[in-house]
Amino acid sequence: MDDDGSRSLNKYEFSKAMNDFMLGFNQAQISALFDYFDVDSNGTISYDEFLRSVRGPMNMARKKIVAQAFKKLDKDGNGWIDINDVRGVYKADKHPDVKAGKKTEDQVLQEFLETFETAHAMRNNDAPNYVVTKEEFDEYYNNISASIDDDMYFMTMMNNAWKLTEESRQGQGTKGWSMDSSQPRAKQDNNIFNRPVVKSRPPGGSSGTEGIPQTATEAQILEHIQKKIAARGARGIAGIGKKFKIADDNNNKSLDKEEFKKAMHDFRIGLHEKQVAIAFDIFDRDGSGEISYDEFLRSIRGEMNS
Repeated sequence: MDDDGSRSLNKYEFSKAMNDFMLGFNQAQISALFDYFDVDSNGTISYDEFLRSVRGPMNMARKKIVAQAFKKLDKDGNGWIDINDVRGVYKADKHPDVKAGKKTEDQVLQEFLETFETAHAMRNNDAPNYVVTKEEFDEYYNNISASIDDDMYFMTMMNNAWKLTEESRQGQGTKGWSMDSSQPRAKQDNNIFNRPVVKSRPPGGSSGTEGIPQTATEAQILEHIQKKIAARGARGIAGIGKKFKIADDNNNKSLDKEEFKKAMHDFRIGLHEKQVAIAFDIFDRDGSGEISYDEFLRSIRGEMNS
């Protein structure tokens, strides 16, 4: 469908695809469909826009657990989530940018809130205001849900991310960006691509606690990355889109070798330099020398659907 390799569909490509698939639409209907799929009205349809439109909103079971998460975040019960609600859930004082003096704690918390507003704002041509409504929260998870086939995995992801069950809450303190081991959620959920301090590995054939030898095969390297990301639950999957953009230093919507290497470091995957190079070649499915978000997402989702 994507004839020009732009990682999006223009009107001609979309119209051609509708005809090639013999869906029976006339040109006026195809034009109306294109406008519906083109959520941000930029004249092209991205993979995420296409997937969200085809899959539609969440089913009732998923909506129910998302509502539980929203209720938990809405500390004062006023029907929306603002910075006062998240201050009691997330601590930003140990965030790398706060410690470096680049951002204030409020700015970091606002960025967290903006994550949940973006999808809804794009569909409705709104600007983020750092106040998350239930509708915005639902739309955020509509987009996440579209790329997850299994209901059980979605439920587990939500429980792990928001500690909705007693079992998932055991042993977890206040969420934050602290590197303190008493706050394991900080490492798993809030430091994705956030430039944390990386501890040096011991010399030799293994990567210490990361548990992957230098002699690992391509399949073992890929499985290792998949498991590391899967272990992060919703913040590992839902946060990838935003953090991928952060890692994309030159803003070209893909990662080159240096950006990917830095991302693997910041993801705390625990690969040796040569293994990072191997992983890059695995993820670079089209051999273009760059990794798109779609290539990255498709690679890591293999293990999650098994």
